[in-house]
Amino acid sequence: MSTIFKKIIDKEINADIVYENDTVLAFKDLNPAAPVHILIIPKKEIPTINEISLEDKEILGEMFIVVKEIAEKLKIKNNGYRLVFNCNEDAGQTVFHIHMHLLAGRKLSWPPG
Repeated sequence: MSTIFKKIIDKEINADIVYENDTVLAFKDLNPAAPVHILIIPKKEIPTINEISLEDKEILGEMFIVVKEIAEKLKIKNNGYRLVFNCNEDAGQTVFHIHMHLLAGRKLSWPPG
């Protein structure tokens, strides 16, 4: 499987990276749905939430720790933010490499539009 996210991980495509370590990468979304729109991805290729296994629990937990660090760095932790995972086409998943959307910077409505 080769997705645009894999190409970003491999540095074949440039991205505005806000966080990176050995297992997780976070970068600004090219088509932001909010003033702050960051994608947090595992470097391990997992196509959808349906393919997550028990061995992935540490990396998924780490993704949430990374969100906390980004929220502190961007000074959005106190006003609030939303985290979203999409799974498959009907949910709006367009890149088949799991990713978490971090949305902030404005008042977010519910249900989402």
